[in-house]
Amino acid sequence: MSGFFLILMGFFIVGANLMGFIFYKKRENLYDAAFILFLLTVLFGAIGGLIALLVIRDAFALFYGLQVGYYLLLNSVVAFLIALVVTAIQRYNHNKL
Repeated sequence: MSGFFLILMGFFIVGANLMGFIFYKKRENLYDAAFILFLLTVLFGAIGGLIALLVIRDAFALFYGLQVGYYLLLNSVVAFLIALVVTAIQRYNHNKL
């Protein structure tokens, strides 16, 4: 059963990153993509908790959704930090010229 939830967690993480990447390609804004990843944290955490609740049928299964949300939150923080670093490098290179 834990293998199923690990695969589901990987699916949610990859899905959120793909949606963030697609949104980045449309808008060309890293901050918006990081914000979309943050919003998907809430959505996929709730979906993961609901699926775990339906499969396991135990109230503590809701903590699985919180675990998925935690990993996606870390993912969105990393994306935001990358956006900050890229912006700092671009401004440094622009001011250098």
